Amino acid sequence: MRPKQSVGQAMSIALRGMFLLFNERSFRIQMTIGIMVTALGFYVNLEPWEWMAQNIAIGLVLMAEGINTAIERLADVVQPEYDEKIGRIKDMSAGFVSIAALTAFVIAAIIYAPKLGLV
Repeated sequence: MRPKQSVGQAMSIALRGMFLLFNERSFRIQMTIGIMVTALGFYVNLEPWEWMAQNIAIGLVLMAEGINTAIERLADVVQPEYDEKIGRIKDMSAGFVSIAALTAFVIAAIIYAPKLGLV
């Protein structure tokens, strides 16, 4: 069991974890997409509720990507060699990200289609 941590120590650990995620290629790709969509939001002048929905969607995708990365790393430690069961767990974990990304895409379509004259 870990010794009790101060708030500062806990924040330091969390920031270290975020830094580790920023070094992951898939996380950087999702972050780049989030930044590009945010820039588009400024261009089309989103309403406050649209900003809220967009930020929740981006956060959902980034959280899913972070959870997926952590599960994949843990699976690699538990079983470094190929294992069908571990492979299925990794596939399900990647499915989390796909569900989050699809949800974010639907939210983006609802927000941006009218603003870009697509409907």
